[in-house]
Amino acid sequence: MRVDGAQFRWHARKPFYVLRLSVIEPRTLAGQSIVGRLYCTQKAMWKLGWFLRDFLYDPELLAHEQVDEKALLGLRGIVKISQTVINGISVINLDGFAPASQWEELSAAPVSSAFPSDNVEAS
Repeated sequence: MRVDGAQFRWHARKPFYVLRLSVIEPRTLAGQSIVGRLYCTQKAMWKLGWFLRDFLYDPELLAHEQVDEKALLGLRGIVKISQTVINGISVINLDGFAPASQWEELSAAPVSSAFPSDNVEAS
């Protein structure tokens, strides 16, 4: 996956980043996009940090706990996603991350044994 857009959205209880990601691999899905959220609550900061580390975000900015939306553009990595329906609205969950360098290894694993059937993994 490649980050094509990132925007911080303020919400009193649950601030978040909206991420627009483009599929790079597998090639059969290349060019398709997904939009997901990464929450920035105290409880959810671990997941934002995981995303930033695995997508090789600028370590100096990360060390200073700064997220620059422009610095996110073009970053690449692997995202494990799932889909949920909440009140009739389909929502994409960003469940996990890995560095893009692990694509060959992770894509070779049988999806049916590694993940539940409603999950998709893409780079």
